[in-house]
Amino acid sequence: MQRQSRLPSEGFFWARFFEKLPEQPTVTTPAHRHTPEFLEAERARLASQPGLGLAGLLVVIPIAVLFAVGFGGAEGSVVVFSPLITFALPALAMVAFWWEDWPGSSLRPGWSGLIDALLVAAAGIVLAVIGQLVVGRFDAQGIFDSDPGPGHAPLFPAALPLGLTAFTAMLQLTLVWEGWPLKHLPRLLAGLMALSISWGVALIVHYMAYDLPAVPDSGLTMQEGSLSGEDISALLAVCGSWQIWIFLVWRGWPLHGLQSRWIRIVMGNVLVVTGTALAYALLSEAAEMEKPLIVACAAGFSSAGIVIGMLFEGTFRSHLSRPQERVITLAATTVLGVLLTVSLLAYARDLTWSEATAEAWVGHVCVNALGLAVILHVAVFHRWPLDDKTTDPGQSAAR
Repeated sequence: MQRQSRLPSEGFFWARFFEKLPEQPTVTTPAHRHTPEFLEAERARLASQPGLGLAGLLVVIPIAVLFAVGFGGAEGSVVVFSPLITFALPALAMVAFWWEDWPGSSLRPGWSGLIDALLVAAAGIVLAVIGQLVVGRFDAQGIFDSDPGPGHAPLFPAALPLGLTAFTAMLQLTLVWEGWPLKHLPRLLAGLMALSISWGVALIVHYMAYDLPAVPDSGLTMQEGSLSGEDISALLAVCGSWQIWIFLVWRGWPLHGLQSRWIRIVMGNVLVVTGTALAYALLSEAAEMEKPLIVACAAGFSSAGIVIGMLFEGTFRSHLSRPQERVITLAATTVLGVLLTVSLLAYARDLTWSEATAEAWVGHVCVNALGLAVILHVAVFHRWPLDDKTTDPGQSAAR
């Protein structure tokens, strides 16, 4: 979704503070409920694809490669970048979808994205420190060193389930719950409360279900629970793939046409939770797939959904989102997800791993590297500098 260019203004800056969220997320609002101006802008945007998406790959791929191997190679990158980015993702969702890029939205294109990206990065570090305190004790070397050594508290992999739970809960609250009931609050407060609720869910899961073994002198705190870190990560990865499939690739279909909000919310939660449980059972029990491989495959599908749904804006669809277009878009997402997973696994399994695994790196590359790069390019920088326009205030969820 393209925004009209605007100049910074004090009034606009503080107006974002007091605005409320729309009744239904723009990305899941059916076409007949949009204004003619919105639909015309969407037609123009879709007409620029797939060229704009292909050009965006020139920006996205270098960023993804940096996060994938930029910290001393593949293993160093997954050990250091994976937890930091995972903890930053809920803050990214807050800035992009709840605050609609405030405070950067009051600045010129380019600068707005930079300010928001720096804010998200700072929030990610702060949340990573909090996560480290939850699983152990504060230790800067355990955050920023790929091989901290004995006596330090490494974030990877102990803190990953906590960050993944917070991000999954944030997506569920943003997309499936449509921001309800927080949308009645000013959006700045609503976003902070959404982030707090997501972390509350993550803490509940951590203290009630997470089984975290800790050897002496590890800097970690032992936690007894019914689910291992691999169990939680696999469940959340599958859940994330359902969230992206229904609410990004299919833009809320078949729920978005329901008139009643509470029916949409209930049905959406049932669809995601039931789909996650069935898919997880099929993969882990029927197919006897190992948990790390489930994470890698689900992450591959999710990253493909982000590429198709955001970078290429569902190139195979019109603003009416016809049934055949949904089938084609899902097929394209599935094919791209399989190609990503298979090719990355083939490369990673030829490497030597000590702290991490090939499957963990694939999951990191797909979501934390490629997925984050697409979200930054499209939802934070608004495709700058490829497009000198930004998205219209109030429409950021449809980008």
